Amino acid sequence: MVAVAGALAALLGVLALAILRVGGPVGPGGGATAATGPGLEPVPSSAAEPSARDAGQGASRSGARPVVDPAWVSATATAAGIPLPALRAYADAELKVRAEQPGCHLSWNTLAGIGWVESQHGTVGGRALGDDGRSSRPILGPALDGAGGFAALHSTHESATWHGDTVWEHAVGPLQFLASTWARWGADGDADGVADPGDLDDAALAAGRYLCADGHDLATSAGWNAAVHSYNHDDGYVAAVAAAANTYVTRTR
Repeated sequence: MVAVAGALAALLGVLALAILRVGGPVGPGGGATAATGPGLEPVPSSAAEPSARDAGQGASRSGARPVVDPAWVSATATAAGIPLPALRAYADAELKVRAEQPGCHLSWNTLAGIGWVESQHGTVGGRALGDDGRSSRPILGPALDGAGGFAALHSTHESATWHGDTVWEHAVGPLQFLASTWARWGADGDADGVADPGDLDDAALAAGRYLCADGHDLATSAGWNAAVHSYNHDDGYVAAVAAAANTYVTRTR
């Protein structure tokens, strides 16, 4: 887990901190390409670009047409070793964010690297990721009660409906959003009428927009590192995401 120092408490409202970590800087299945060190990671770029079908027509999981070509999703998910609903969520988010902010150059495997480090794509602890982008059991970070180096954040009525704790805040969902961060960046990635941090379709789009928010160009080393570092101010986290993201490049070449 990433310990959130007390000095960062004031920043928690604008940072999507990774409260739930599932291991050190290793890639999916332990087969990562080693990163070159915090701040020096190779820039992860998508080796297999998403193939769009009817993109930009407001399609959704509940609609008749997906944004990403299902054949591309199936083949790439198999090659990458990522659950199909997760790969679809990351690729959908790439296409949408690239249309909105083409200068950011967001790639699906960067989101997949974050998804692996945060929750093994929603499957951490033996969970299964459903076709609707939701895990078989909710994914909650630890109580932010000030213990163990974590900041002390009191729950709000809204966030308590997600994690059930009326006293202390928890990060929620496969990409571990805090309520204050979700209030600003929350998205409805699958156009089902609900912006839910527990839905990976929604969380992936929110994360993509967050990574691109400050004008970072993720096609450059400096831009990629700055964007992922903004998601979690921890060099080990950045290295872990780079290792996982580069693994997916290798697997899908």
